[in-house]
Amino acid sequence: MSCIDDKLGVQLLQPVIGVAIGALVLLSKWNEIWYRVTNKSLPLPPGTMGWPIIGESIPFMKYGADFITAHRTRHGNIFKTHLFGKPAVICTDTSVNKYILSSESKGNFLLGYPQTFFEMMGKWSTFSLYKSEHKAMRGAFISLVNGPVLRDRILTKIDEFMQSYLHNWSDKILDMQKKSNELILLLILKLVASKKENIASTKELEEGLHQVFLAFFAPAINLPGTKYNKGLKARRKLVQMFGNIIEERRASVCNRHNDMLDTLLENSEYSKDCVIQFTDEQIIDQIFGIVLSGYATTSYVLMMAVKYLYDHPHVKEALRKENLEIRKGKPEDYSINWDDYKSMSFTRAVVMETLRMSSLPGFFRRTTEDAEIKGDTT
Repeated sequence: MSCIDDKLGVQLLQPVIGVAIGALVLLSKWNEIWYRVTNKSLPLPPGTMGWPIIGESIPFMKYGADFITAHRTRHGNIFKTHLFGKPAVICTDTSVNKYILSSESKGNFLLGYPQTFFEMMGKWSTFSLYKSEHKAMRGAFISLVNGPVLRDRILTKIDEFMQSYLHNWSDKILDMQKKSNELILLLILKLVASKKENIASTKELEEGLHQVFLAFFAPAINLPGTKYNKGLKARRKLVQMFGNIIEERRASVCNRHNDMLDTLLENSEYSKDCVIQFTDEQIIDQIFGIVLSGYATTSYVLMMAVKYLYDHPHVKEALRKENLEIRKGKPEDYSINWDDYKSMSFTRAVVMETLRMSSLPGFFRRTTEDAEIKGDTT
């Protein structure tokens, strides 16, 4: 009797297992089936699209460059996938990418980051704007770092800060990831708002920026504990923090600081003489973008520069020789000037090579209409 029951149980389980396997296969191919049915006349690039809703977002975020390399080996330089809830095409073809970037001015391709990215950056970020509004905000940003400003204000401030910050690094074992984050964050605060913060007071700011950065590509699920929820809360705190800095600056209107915040406030709605008048919300989003961009990218590049110089001692020695030559015969507290900066040809080469080696160039764009690229539709 027991044997008969076991056989009966196995026979009953077989169709259940078969249905379950079939359902899994169907789900794994659902995105491809759906877009093939709804776009019968459009030849899509080769590739896979993963599971419903999540697509291939998890392996893309987890493996990054390895994910792209594996798919490129299998499908070619242009392949379809499904990322962050939407169908996508990844292109590693240099000529095609050049065409896409050159077509932005024509309006054929627009920034296509996930919606969570735009929410974290703010609606007045240059990433979120188009046409005249983008032009105005981009112009405001360029005015903060153009040639004369870089030469007359920023260069000296950077040199003074670096001398004061690095003086106690000698003969110490340092965590370069931690120190790079500290250094860049303190430097940005000085350049943006002349803030002389100590290391302890930047911890809250650094943690907030980290939470926002994690929410860039997170699912837009606003539940307690999710990356998206933490990112929204962190952004609100940071906006309030930057708003307080603006109020403090207005209260000390008699004192000019010659920093980025001064320039932005000169073009604010409270200034009657400017052509373009920015609201506090717009100014805060500009500051937010500057601080976050520096924290997320420059600190990483700085850390990698130290690593590469350690791995290539002959390059480090040549870099050291060029900088010592510039300072030869000058007082200890001497600050580099614009002519010194222009003469640092090897130093600039080291910076550019670090950017090339440490960065994974990539950008998100969305099409305003169906575009045919090398016989496939995107």
